[in-house]
Amino acid sequence: MGWLNAVIQGVLLGGLYALFAAGLSLMFGVMRIVNLAHGDLSVVAAFLALAMVSGTGLPLWIVLVVTVPLFALLGYLTQRVLLQRSLAAGPLATLLVTFGLSIVLQNVLLETFSADTRTLDGGSFATGSWRLTDSISVGYLSAATFLLACGALIGIQVFLSRTGLGRMLRASSDDRETASLMGADSRHVYGIATAIAFATVALAGLMFAVRSSFDPAIGPSRLIFAFEAVVIGGLGSLWGTLLGGMVLGITQSLGAQVDPALTLLAGHLVFLAVLAFRPQGLLTGRTA
Repeated sequence: MGWLNAVIQGVLLGGLYALFAAGLSLMFGVMRIVNLAHGDLSVVAAFLALAMVSGTGLPLWIVLVVTVPLFALLGYLTQRVLLQRSLAAGPLATLLVTFGLSIVLQNVLLETFSADTRTLDGGSFATGSWRLTDSISVGYLSAATFLLACGALIGIQVFLSRTGLGRMLRASSDDRETASLMGADSRHVYGIATAIAFATVALAGLMFAVRSSFDPAIGPSRLIFAFEAVVIGGLGSLWGTLLGGMVLGITQSLGAQVDPALTLLAGHLVFLAVLAFRPQGLLTGRTA
């Protein structure tokens, strides 16, 4: 039963990875931008939530409700002010810009909060679980995170396929010039895509901060997990992102069942195997 429990925990962990990866997949699928500051943004959201909880005493769920829309607005402004200028210069320029943003965010967090590790107190919700059998249990937080990941992906899918702005975003992804001729403002729709990406990564950062400890330097490792989930699932495929996150989570959980030292290595080996034998990912397709 220990192996079955490992698989269940891996699936639930995959939900967290998918939540981290959703925004990364969306930005690449729409704008062909690999946001190297993606992981650091999740850490910024965690520290912002920590500061709000400590400074105001507000419940964590209210802080979550405030932080996610705030990051959506930040994402829109970042796209219009910073990223839009680099798009015309080519993919290398956007890589350099997001890399520079990553370095700046890490150093600002380090100066502001020091290098100490922190955590968000989720109370009994973070530690409680449903016990299915003597050896299998499902944590409240893990289940909620998985459901949030599925809900976010469904919401993004419905937005892209059922709304006028979403269809405009898909058209701009395929051919920006033609979409502009049809009245689409690529700067605005790209800003919306970035807003969604920032909102999802903020949500992922908060879930991770309740689940585990964090510090200003942990962002790049979050980026690696998100990137691996995107590549395993298939670049540009939202549901591939969920599948990639689950594969990564299950592999890490099974690796830990064999030997705790193999936890991260097992996931990296699966990532390399996918790159070697199926570089297009397990699922292929566009974001929409």
